[in-house]
Amino acid sequence: MQIKIGDIVARKSYQLDMLFRVIDIKQTHLGTLAAVLYGEEFRLVADAPCTDLLVVNEREQNSRQAVEKEKLEQSLYLLTQDYHLLREKEEFYATDSYNHQEDFFHIPGRVLHMDGDALYLQKCMTLYEKIGVPVYGVHCPEKDMPQKVADLMDKYRPDILVITGHDAYSKVKGEVSDINAYRHSKHFVQTVLNARKKIPNLDQLVIFAGACQSHFESLIHAGANFASSPSRVNIHALDPVYIVAKISFTPFIERINVWEILKNTLTRQKGLGGIETKGVLRTGMPYKRINIEQ
Repeated sequence: MQIKIGDIVARKSYQLDMLFRVIDIKQTHLGTLAAVLYGEEFRLVADAPCTDLLVVNEREQNSRQAVEKEKLEQSLYLLTQDYHLLREKEEFYATDSYNHQEDFFHIPGRVLHMDGDALYLQKCMTLYEKIGVPVYGVHCPEKDMPQKVADLMDKYRPDILVITGHDAYSKVKGEVSDINAYRHSKHFVQTVLNARKKIPNLDQLVIFAGACQSHFESLIHAGANFASSPSRVNIHALDPVYIVAKISFTPFIERINVWEILKNTLTRQKGLGGIETKGVLRTGMPYKRINIEQ
């Protein structure tokens, strides 16, 4: 079967372990055809000969998606539990141990999410909305992010910045320590550096950066609070959402334990890591409902 752009495929040489979307087909210097692939569930970009690809039928796609959906729902359940506990704790303090009866309100941290994949961005936006995180989403190719991040920060004034898309390490290009051996890590690093030129303080702007197999150490050194991927493994498309949702709903007077924020993600510490960081949620009162009479 001829491989076409838009097909959902798996690689025979990797025992059909992951689903990919074909985004481009190019002719190699040998005259053969190779496909550029984006992971369907993981933020991985890969190249593969078209002869190595198998088109996955709809039934198999649905079967795999059902497994992924179960994992997502479990992570969302754990995150929601954490949020309810935080709300109860904040209510206790805001009402002076329940001695003062007054309605209060929360202002969670605003997120600017820059994503190199439009489809992943839409998935993330749907989850942000479901959780209740205020977010601005921008689709931007990874190589353009360093030039665009400053203007976007001025426009949206985020508390949390997400810099993500697709990435991959290629051992034929260099050692694991060589950032030039990665597809987009250097673009992510430069974007973090440019963001930190505007807001150097790690608690005034919280940054998540990286994708599958990204150069974790360089991203943290550049100024990211959280990044991927310590063990150079693939991260799930929605992992950035779980990270920033926890930050968005944690009060600014509290520090976030790194393990506490990683435990509800799908990839955990092999794919994600970070440094101790303050939350950004603020609580206010009184909350007044305005009735406008006609």
